[in-house]
Amino acid sequence: MGPPLDTRKLQFIDRWIGVLVCGALSFVRRLSAPPVAGNIARKPTKILFVKFAEQGSTVLAYNAICRAVETVGRANVYFLVFEENRFILDVMDLIPKQNVVTVGHRNILDAGLHALRALKRIRALGIDAAIDLEFFSRSSAALTFLSGAESRVGFHTFFGEGPYRGDLMTHRLLYNPYIHTSQNFQLMVEALEQPPDRFPTFAGKVPAADTILPQFVASAAVTQEVRAIIQRESGQPDVPSLILLNPNASDLLPLRRWPIDRYVDLARRLLERFSKVSVAMTGAPDEAEAIAELAAKVGSPRCFSLAGKTTLPQLLVLYTLAELLITNDSGPAHFASMTPIAVITLFGPETPLLFRALTPRAVPIWMQLPCSPCVNAYNNRQSSCRDNICMKSITVDHVFSVSCKAYLDRQKEKGSALLASERS
Repeated sequence: MGPPLDTRKLQFIDRWIGVLVCGALSFVRRLSAPPVAGNIARKPTKILFVKFAEQGSTVLAYNAICRAVETVGRANVYFLVFEENRFILDVMDLIPKQNVVTVGHRNILDAGLHALRALKRIRALGIDAAIDLEFFSRSSAALTFLSGAESRVGFHTFFGEGPYRGDLMTHRLLYNPYIHTSQNFQLMVEALEQPPDRFPTFAGKVPAADTILPQFVASAAVTQEVRAIIQRESGQPDVPSLILLNPNASDLLPLRRWPIDRYVDLARRLLERFSKVSVAMTGAPDEAEAIAELAAKVGSPRCFSLAGKTTLPQLLVLYTLAELLITNDSGPAHFASMTPIAVITLFGPETPLLFRALTPRAVPIWMQLPCSPCVNAYNNRQSSCRDNICMKSITVDHVFSVSCKAYLDRQKEKGSALLASERS
């Protein structure tokens, strides 16, 4: 079984095939849809979320899923997602595992067959409300329409301000680029309480981004496994005070990458500043070789690679054992927000105003260049940029200074918590 289709291929398919599919389905909808009273809000009994990609964004949907659970009950909330991205839903444990419907996408044929199977199951469930959490994806819009849900919520292009994806939603929302993504997701659930013909006008108060924060609870068994991995890879008899660097050395998101050699310089400076700290570099299995070479360049026995050495559940446990994570804007920043670790996220092509991790211990670094952000919902998260000066302008000095403060603040926080527990 081969790897899933990469992001560029998925975007190509979504753009060229998705436009045709959404156009055809919109035509069918106009011809065959029975008249619906648009001035009546229908109370849903079963809610389906559609969010194929980006596990980090799924973490940002936590409050929206909670709201849906409050509305129809845990057993009546479902999620449609790519196979490799269901992990984070299982970790958040908001809905029953059997309510997660997965789609494989090893190739176009595989994706099509999985989508048909998923639709067959979803339609058999009698879903009456579907929420498309993708911004302007055509494939998610098409599957939301084909789910059979009478009420369908999604972002709509009214005047060509975003990619065309037909007219397949009953509740057609304007995408608001001035509020956090978590807030947009929550509003999509609240939209179900309103009559369809009221939109895009949407009265009411914008909910807080961090009303409820997900909390990951590590099991004793997995914690022991991760401790053993750290001891083996670090060569130390016990788990040291850890700072994690996540260089993202793959080519998947080159615009979001901080220059790779700067992680070497940063690691050296952190090791020099904190004599009892070790630095571990993390990454996916396909990055293992590159990350190992990067860690070796640091030239210290207190710097080692954990790339490819942990499963995703073990990675979350690793975050509970470490003090600080430094990463670019990617899934690990949001995974880490479910744990007590401090998180520094380097932003460039996108903005923390929309995608910052929702934890009080998160510190975004963003230089706010005139061309940044260049990636957004309206351009399908694509950019013509070939030189990510937004990331290159983030200096090692800047990251080092912020990292030292975050690490020391974390030590003070842990010390205060320990003192409070001893007093109680």
